[in-house]
Amino acid sequence: MAISAKLVMDLRKKTGAGMMDCKKALIASEGDMDKAIDWLREKGISKAAKKADRIAAEGNIFAAVSEDKKTGVILEFNCETDFVAKGEEFKNLGQEITNVVLNNDIADVETLNNFEIDGVKIIDKITEKIAKIGENMSIRRFEKINSEGFVHTYIHMGGKIGVLINAGGDANEENIVKAKDVAMHAAAMNPRYFDKSQISEADLEKEREMTRKELVREGKPEKIIDKIIIGKMNRFYEDNCLMQQKFVKDDKISVEKYADSVKVLGFSRFMLGEGIEKKSVDFAAEVAEITGA
Repeated sequence: MAISAKLVMDLRKKTGAGMMDCKKALIASEGDMDKAIDWLREKGISKAAKKADRIAAEGNIFAAVSEDKKTGVILEFNCETDFVAKGEEFKNLGQEITNVVLNNDIADVETLNNFEIDGVKIIDKITEKIAKIGENMSIRRFEKINSEGFVHTYIHMGGKIGVLINAGGDANEENIVKAKDVAMHAAAMNPRYFDKSQISEADLEKEREMTRKELVREGKPEKIIDKIIIGKMNRFYEDNCLMQQKFVKDDKISVEKYADSVKVLGFSRFMLGEGIEKKSVDFAAEVAEITGA
């Protein structure tokens, strides 16, 4: 039977489920609203929809590398609590999704959500898991690198930080060890840029101007301010640029010098939940809501 757009919208308002799920429910129930609601509840879709607006700031950073070490991926998959993030079901799904990105041409998160595994969209797999476990989950972002040399990934603190290194050198044992060291360094030191050549002129000028104002406030003579700024900018590079940072295992050399044979071409670093405002939970209010008190 034909299902009107109004009927679909009415069901969506009642359940919070997605438009396509509402249409499927109405088709399955032959347009009967009550039966459609029951259908959604049985599938766990209505339950999952109610959780979709809850903040998911926990989770894991996942990584995957191709057998030839030419392609690598890091991906952030979020849930609401650290307890669920440590569970095998969540981790298995996150790794499965990461492997999909590794082995397919996926442009963005929307495309990934709609990618099908054995005829089932990834977003539907996530929805099923939300209904089963009882927490909102979502793919937040991913980065994929195809290298002419090799890639290396490093996961720190059990999935709290992930680093992906793009190296132009040969994938010999020595270079792989060095690439791992660089990835560990990036995880620990959190560089803002790859190297100083990638900093925009606008950012450099802003830093120079801020430094100049600081020196004027300190009463430094005008004639030496420019020289001091040069020194301060070199320190800025050392603090913020991966290649110019002092190597964490040997502060007498830079990362660039340590990893010379690796020929590091770039990196990506994800920290779990960065930029997500975590919800402050009022447990007393939550209990009162559940009990109707």
